[in-house]
Amino acid sequence: MTLIRSERVAAVLLLAAAALGLLAANSPLGAGLMALQDAHLAIPGTPLDLSVGHWISDGLLAVFFFVVAVELKNEFTVGQLNSVSKAVRPAIAALGGVIVPALVYLAFTAGSGYEGGWPIPTATDIAFALGVLAVFGKGIPSRLRIFILALAILDDIVAILIIAVFFTADPNLLMLLLAAVGVAVFGLLSRLLGTRFRMLVAVALVVVGLVTWSLVYLSGVHATIAGVALGLVMVRKPALHVRHALEPVTNGVILPLFAFSAALVAIPAVAPDELAAPFWGILVALPVGKLIGISLGGWLSRFVGPRERRPHLTFQGLITAGALGGVGFTVSLLMNELAFADSPEVADEGTLAVLLGSAVSIVVAAILVSRLAASYRRLRMLRLAAEQRVRGA
Repeated sequence: MTLIRSERVAAVLLLAAAALGLLAANSPLGAGLMALQDAHLAIPGTPLDLSVGHWISDGLLAVFFFVVAVELKNEFTVGQLNSVSKAVRPAIAALGGVIVPALVYLAFTAGSGYEGGWPIPTATDIAFALGVLAVFGKGIPSRLRIFILALAILDDIVAILIIAVFFTADPNLLMLLLAAVGVAVFGLLSRLLGTRFRMLVAVALVVVGLVTWSLVYLSGVHATIAGVALGLVMVRKPALHVRHALEPVTNGVILPLFAFSAALVAIPAVAPDELAAPFWGILVALPVGKLIGISLGGWLSRFVGPRERRPHLTFQGLITAGALGGVGFTVSLLMNELAFADSPEVADEGTLAVLLGSAVSIVVAAILVSRLAASYRRLRMLRLAAEQRVRGA
């Protein structure tokens, strides 16, 4: 279990699952796997009837978003974002990392009819970004990791808002109201987990959570929002225990399964000039747009607030953070599915673009993180040597 909690292992599992899905889709097994993905599984006696692929992206991924929401709440209450002064700088960098990739995408897709896919390259995958940092970043100071973590968390908030606002059409207000009641009941029940009835309360929380998820799905709002809402209203301490218990499941099962399912795409047998505009928009916006946007936003954030409280982030550090932000992966794949739900061929090309753009960002980030870590290690050795000389004198 401890191994699966590792950021390095989580990133490797995610990448391996995506590669396996892409290989499987373009093998003799591809047609059968895609048919299985499209097969519907209904729950008797309920209006719930989803394909296997949607049970994964709408159902299981809601658990991942629950875990993300618990981390968000913790960071905003007692963590690295518990004050405006701490949150404002990574927030500006995150905003740059949303605006610039969206503009790059729109520049490629202007007049194509696919401009609605602009949110796809705006997301950052926390698991991958921190995984790359953990693998290649030995020696990097904690302030940079904290900045990147805050940046990715704020980026996720924007992604959640985009999913809720831009990918919801004609919501069923009654179902949404009932879901809101379910969220409130879930929050109230979580306060009873410290009592002697905690086992009964735990069972009730699971039931209320499942009902709330169903109501959100039936309302027309993307069902992963249910996970976000439930994670935010749950009492912090028990929520952190649940997050700890769910982490091996999300890292070892849910995220790899989603990556495999999302990457289950046949590579189109077309010439590069026949690929749709969204392919090129996503492919360029993730590694280039994110790097420019985050670096520029991070640089501008250095002039915000009292000088003595500004974090010392070098230009090299900001460029590195920007490269890590270009690893879109999980949320970008989800947004791609939502944006091009009515255009399967474009969605397939978008998936390939997300995978390729994220792969480019991973390679660039790995190189930059390694070089930055090496420079910090050299600086630390020079300081130690200087201190030893002083002591010797």
